[in-house]
Amino acid sequence: MAEPVTGALTHRRVLRIAIPIVLANITVPILGAVDTGVIGQLGQAAPIGAVGIGAVILSGLYWLFGFLRMGTTGLTSQAQGAGRQGEVAAMLTRALMVAGLGGLLVIALQAPLFAAAFALAPASAEVESLAHEYLAIRIWSAPAIIGLYGVTGWLIALERTRAVLVVQLAMNGVNVALDLWFVLGLGWGVAGVASATFIAEWFGLGLGLWLCRDAFLVPAWRDWSRVFDAPALRRMASVNTDILLRSLMLQGIFVSFLFLGADFGDVTLAANQVLLQFLQITSYALDGFAFAAEALVGQAIGRFDVARLRRAAQLSSLWGGFAVIALALGFALFGPLIIDLMAKVPAVQAAARAYLPWVVAVPVLGLAPYMLDGIFIGATRTRDMRNMMALSLAAYGAAVLLLLPLFGNHGLWAALLISFVARGITLALRYPALERAARLSSSV
Repeated sequence: MAEPVTGALTHRRVLRIAIPIVLANITVPILGAVDTGVIGQLGQAAPIGAVGIGAVILSGLYWLFGFLRMGTTGLTSQAQGAGRQGEVAAMLTRALMVAGLGGLLVIALQAPLFAAAFALAPASAEVESLAHEYLAIRIWSAPAIIGLYGVTGWLIALERTRAVLVVQLAMNGVNVALDLWFVLGLGWGVAGVASATFIAEWFGLGLGLWLCRDAFLVPAWRDWSRVFDAPALRRMASVNTDILLRSLMLQGIFVSFLFLGADFGDVTLAANQVLLQFLQITSYALDGFAFAAEALVGQAIGRFDVARLRRAAQLSSLWGGFAVIALALGFALFGPLIIDLMAKVPAVQAAARAYLPWVVAVPVLGLAPYMLDGIFIGATRTRDMRNMMALSLAAYGAAVLLLLPLFGNHGLWAALLISFVARGITLALRYPALERAARLSSSV
């Protein structure tokens, strides 16, 4: 199925895992830009707004299933490290079953979900009508896009991130080609954009499964007594539930950041939106090294090898450190230029520049929580992740109450970065327990 976990942990190995993920992440915003650009050729504002709001609704909805990617990586990498190839294959089956059930649930509940989304973010009657047309098509690929979370997590666990890049590039390529054909060639408008994405997402899942085809050569993938093994299912449920709760708390921080920033007026809100794109860039860059930590730490846990665990954490974090230095320098030197490219209103440009120093600090202060998240996911220490996120959320809330009245939007940015620092510190304090648990397991 995959090469045994016997090779030395080297810088090259970390980069071989990380770089394809970084490249795959780069393609994500490009697709959104193409969708907007193609629909923009119709010369009307409503279709652009409909595609934008429809995509945001589905992204938020599918984001709830992000636990499947992380949980699958941690559990599969540990099975791989332990040499339990039957369990590696069974994990893929379990992930696909969860994705299928989740996708069908989303389809079944689409009416109340969309109604709630439009209640939270109302739009004009024309935009809502077109957005419903978009959503009514794309919702039928819910099992595919959620299934891709599981497939991606499984491939990362086996260090096959080039396959992840291939899936992302191929899926985006199909989407762009069909966008041009359906919208500009056939004149299908919003339905054309939605149809292109629907087909591309199912194509992406099919390609992903083909790249995982060696798993289906192992009889265990359909050994139902193994797939439905009660302890394995309970562990999977526990890990995924912890990650979901942790992610909901993290999302709560960012959503409240946006809402609180809106109280300072349209200019400040727009400036915050521009600067949040720098956080997205940071996430895209660090994901690769955090994913490397997930795979390599998980394999080390499966081998009960504490020294290997520590080296995996150190090597991936070292390269993450190089990345954040480059990001911080890049933001400091080119931040004003990037702001001017993203915002054309002088008042917004000036406001964004005033808050730019906070964004320069984001990569540096974000390194620890990003990398420790990867380490703890690989070790499936998800209860610690959940609990430390709760403490970080509390620290953020206290900082908001204290700093917002005194410093306004500067206080809001300070509170956000305090949540990063709190998460990094609290997870770091739990790291020795992670090693102790691995050491005790090795002695059993």
